[in-house]
Amino acid sequence: MSLPALWRNTISSMAEEFRHIPVLLNECIDNLAIKPDGIYVDGTIGGGGHASHICERLSDRGTLIGIDRDKDALSASLGRLEGQACKRILVQSDYADIKTVLAGQGLEKIDGALLDLGVSSYQLDNAKRGFSYMQDAPLDMRMDQSGSLTAYDVINGYERDAITRVISEYGEERWARRISDFICEARRKKPIETTGELVEIIKAAIPARARREGPHPAKRTFQAIRIEVNDELGQLRSAIDDFCDVLAPGGRLCIITFHSLEDRIVKEIFRKRVNPCVCPPEFPVCVCGKVGDVKKVTGKPITPGDEEIRNNPRARSAKLRVLEKL
Repeated sequence: MSLPALWRNTISSMAEEFRHIPVLLNECIDNLAIKPDGIYVDGTIGGGGHASHICERLSDRGTLIGIDRDKDALSASLGRLEGQACKRILVQSDYADIKTVLAGQGLEKIDGALLDLGVSSYQLDNAKRGFSYMQDAPLDMRMDQSGSLTAYDVINGYERDAITRVISEYGEERWARRISDFICEARRKKPIETTGELVEIIKAAIPARARREGPHPAKRTFQAIRIEVNDELGQLRSAIDDFCDVLAPGGRLCIITFHSLEDRIVKEIFRKRVNPCVCPPEFPVCVCGKVGDVKKVTGKPITPGDEEIRNNPRARSAKLRVLEKL
């Protein structure tokens, strides 16, 4: 059924605004091994970049389920996917709720799933969302705008030690303690309200020599706060096993990560799922009886080539890992 003209124009405009170059596109599509009549889930559909290419390979008997926490993303992807032959189901939810989402559609198994854990270009470039350290905006960083916790709450409400922990663990920032000290000192005078204010505080906290080396001085701290606000690592940990559970035999799970914290979690949970044996290593044979129900499709992660990085610098740190259900 075609969309009413007014909706179509609005959604088309959103799709154009929500531009997002799909990372490792060909590698993802190839590794999903898409069956024309299969059921596939894009758990982080964003603007529909990957999803549109999945749909192109599905027949009118195939199904694409798109999940995102961001209403803007769902509106954009709806426009991009219009006219595709397959059945399209878009759900505002978290990919970690995959079993609940499938149950709501009367489904138990799927033939493949993709999780692209990167922040979309739209979210980074849209100043009002507060994700970017390059533009001044209110401290927000919520992927789901109905969420209660914001970056403002973290920066102005967390205790010094908690801020240090967030920046150190999630940003892997060596100057985490010093940055948290400067944040607490600044907020004693007035609340820290914008990304621009926070960037200046971070710059002041990091010694000049360190600021001249590596990425933007605020990059790691902003990453850390975003992860905390959206509970990104907690959601990822709980989701991977659930996605493996709902895969039909031969179904594949593709996950794209963008920093070492995510990739470490994916790598470790994949390893345990492939080999869940808990017997002590000195045992000559397994006696626990736990056997893996998946196999690795990729040994080392797949990474972008030089040409993709030139065309899309944000793909630079991407890594793709793939599992297949036995």
